[in-house]
Amino acid sequence: MTWLGVLERHVIRAVLGGALMVILALLSLGALFLFIEQQDDIGVGSYSTGDALLFVLLNLPQQGWELLPISALIGSLLGLGDVARGSELIVMRTSGLSVWQIARPVAIAGVLLAVIGSLLGEAWGPPLQQLARQQKAFAKVANVSFSESGDAWVRDGNLLVNVERQTGEARFGGMIVYEIGVDGRLVAIGRAVSATSADGGSWALEQYAETRFAADRVTSKQISRRILESNVTAEFLGIAATAPAQLPTAALWRMVRHLDTNGLDSREAAFALWSRIARTLAPLFAVLLALPFMFGSLRSSGAGARIGLGLVLGMVFFLFQRMLESSTVVFDGDPVLLAWLPTLLMATAALTLLSRTR
Repeated sequence: MTWLGVLERHVIRAVLGGALMVILALLSLGALFLFIEQQDDIGVGSYSTGDALLFVLLNLPQQGWELLPISALIGSLLGLGDVARGSELIVMRTSGLSVWQIARPVAIAGVLLAVIGSLLGEAWGPPLQQLARQQKAFAKVANVSFSESGDAWVRDGNLLVNVERQTGEARFGGMIVYEIGVDGRLVAIGRAVSATSADGGSWALEQYAETRFAADRVTSKQISRRILESNVTAEFLGIAATAPAQLPTAALWRMVRHLDTNGLDSREAAFALWSRIARTLAPLFAVLLALPFMFGSLRSSGAGARIGLGLVLGMVFFLFQRMLESSTVVFDGDPVLLAWLPTLLMATAALTLLSRTR
């Protein structure tokens, strides 16, 4: 960055340093809470404390990507606050630089954070999170295995279970259950519109249709609900049917094209796709949003006030995005617009405040 001035490089380092400090603090808290959540699973099967620690570590890159917009906002408020209290921003203004010229190094820092976010969210986070889920499930569950085809197939004794997608933490859509006899012959095949993991190792299959094959006849029946006893847990089955929000961009793009080609509902996958892209770009606007506050009352405020403001703005962004995620399917909204809306609002607020800063 030799083409940048000394003060501009100082601003970039301040923003990146503040964001790094905040994300490390948030990841430490997130890792602690995630490890506490694992306590109920430790001792189940061969799942040990060491396995729980490994599970937490493998989940950190994905957590880092999810927390990056909030970390960028709080970190830039802290970093730019230190710069403002040291009068560097005043020096830059009095030397003739406009607010938009001062915003240039801040935007460069935001682009660098977005690049880091793309690495966390695309290259490292999803595969490591999938590996964490696999290792945990295999440690907890015995006598259950995947087919070698790589498809979403799981075998549990005489049952073969196939799922199309995961729609919630313990809910799946398009589940097909094959029952195999002791002689290897297909005994029955059933199809459920949705399946929800229930207590006690059972599944509640909704709108279940089954065809059963006997030696001399074939019978069919349809019931609104069937309880299926199985050793396959929602956690284990989720390895084969990863939720759209946990997939990288390339996999989501292929999923959307596949669903559209086959005339299936692609709104959830489309929202996850564009939301992932928007969240990757969000750090750029998060750091720009922090800059106008440094020319106002927060310039001489302490770190506590800046952290408080960052937490409020970050939580609004996070909760708003979660609300839109559920409304995409429930209220039949445009997934592209809803996915981009939080980031667009943040960008609009940042650019509007910068344009009004004097």
